[in-house]
Amino acid sequence: MAKPFQPKYEPSRHLLDFHIAGFTYYDGLDVINELTLGKPVTLVAEPDNPTDSEAIALYYHKHKLGYVPAAKNELISKLLYFGYGAFLEARIQYMNKETHPERQFRVVVKLKDNRN
Repeated sequence: MAKPFQPKYEPSRHLLDFHIAGFTYYDGLDVINELTLGKPVTLVAEPDNPTDSEAIALYYHKHKLGYVPAAKNELISKLLYFGYGAFLEARIQYMNKETHPERQFRVVVKLKDNRN
């Protein structure tokens, strides 16, 4: 008798996800129609930020969208500080333009799959 198919266990690449903090204060409205599901965004450390030395800004091209919320930025801050940013990918995961601006966009951060 043939064994049933058993998929190989594959760990998740997911590190964290969050709503963009401060979206209303930066350039999000300038590019809101370009921000669609799956669009990549860039994580940029701001160690000289006067309110949070672990601040991580989010950019879409040259437009600052806001920040990783302070409660979720510690791991990403460490990875960027020690030069592991190339192992991360961040993308728009969710959008609802009809809700409060601070809840309109969610970003997911995953580990890149560098296996051959």
